[in-house]
Amino acid sequence: MQTPARCPALLIAAPASGQGKTTVTAALARLHTRRGLRVQVFKCGPDFLDPHWHQLASGQPVHQLDLWMNGEADCRQRLHAAAQSNDLILIEGVMGLFDGTPSAADLAQHFGVPVLAVVDASAMAGTFGALAFGLQHYRVDMPWAGVLANRVGSERHAQMLRDGLRDSADWMGALMRVSHGEEPAGASKKGAALLPERHLGLVAAHELADSAQRLDAAADALAATPLGQMSPQDLQRWAVDFPAPEHAEPVPALLQGRTVAVGRDAAFCFTYAANLQTLEQLGARVVFFSPLHDAALPDCDAVWLPGGYPELHTDRIAANTGMKASLMAHVLQRKPLWAECGGMMALFESITHTDGTPHPAWGLLPGHVRMQKRLAALGPQQLVVDGRTLRGHTFHYSTAQSDAPVVSRTSRPDEPVAADAGEALYRLGSIHASYFHAWFPSSPVAVARLLGGVTA
Repeated sequence: MQTPARCPALLIAAPASGQGKTTVTAALARLHTRRGLRVQVFKCGPDFLDPHWHQLASGQPVHQLDLWMNGEADCRQRLHAAAQSNDLILIEGVMGLFDGTPSAADLAQHFGVPVLAVVDASAMAGTFGALAFGLQHYRVDMPWAGVLANRVGSERHAQMLRDGLRDSADWMGALMRVSHGEEPAGASKKGAALLPERHLGLVAAHELADSAQRLDAAADALAATPLGQMSPQDLQRWAVDFPAPEHAEPVPALLQGRTVAVGRDAAFCFTYAANLQTLEQLGARVVFFSPLHDAALPDCDAVWLPGGYPELHTDRIAANTGMKASLMAHVLQRKPLWAECGGMMALFESITHTDGTPHPAWGLLPGHVRMQKRLAALGPQQLVVDGRTLRGHTFHYSTAQSDAPVVSRTSRPDEPVAADAGEALYRLGSIHASYFHAWFPSSPVAVARLLGGVTA
């Protein structure tokens, strides 16, 4: 019987989105990795972009933790395994500490992980202390590590913030305002942020030539704070005993002997590390290809075209007629193709930008996509495939109009499927496509069904 595993752990949270959680989490991971510690980073809730930074910072794959999407048992297993082989566990929260159901606070309390609050203090003084006090005491018995002030203007400003705390022991330091480098295409024009953003979130680390230097700059800044100056022995104050997982049934090898080709490049990059792990557990051989640059698919039995930013690469998509022909040949052979969100968008006939300009796409599915400046959908979703439920989420800034057959729809947790709600699951020949992003570990059998595996 397995025993609990003990390891220092922090959940980095904030009162709202945009406070600097990702920067602080990545900086802390980078700082302690440079010092020779083995750091495992997790991301609370569905997110494809922040993990790119955390993986670069820690040198290890980053997995999601969500009490609904993963389920408690999966979260328990991942945390226990991480605690057995690492010196520090960092979990980046999602939105504000208490936002969402389940929230980052729910995860912290369920596993007893201390919360480090990051607060954008650029436009406050004494109120900083009130925010910190509220985050700590809003719920009874919230595990608590302290508070870090972000985007601080000066040493005097930092002192004002510290003076506002009820308990000076909560002070983990101040990060001054910092910027770095030029902004990549499509990034927000709010200024040269250390980790730049665009409409779907942070720009992925692999898109920036100087991403490692940006992380080092953030780590160097954090090293000057009380938090950054903590030794491995100091970190033991936040040690957590993670319970051993219950016995889990092994994943059936339903894709044994099959090769699954996974799109991976700047336009198609929204891929959970755990999804790739699930494909391998199913017995699949996973190979990668670039839908933007490769002239043809690799030799494969099934294709997974994940989400990403096809709207930023419409010219390249239209120009790659070789890939279009190869995808079409794959489908004509009735080989499975599972397309998620951005992957689905590229399969339609055109993508119209927010300026009203249409751009041709691959045309394997009838219909057209239109980008918009406001979110079209956001939140947890689930999809039933042959009686098996896949959990995941939706998050997109475009809408699609299509005559392709809709064979099912997603629904929100604990809600029935409705004809006028959720995301459509299109099926045309061997293509399954939806705006829905699936968390493969939630139902490997359903994944095998989408990719043509034996499910009997």
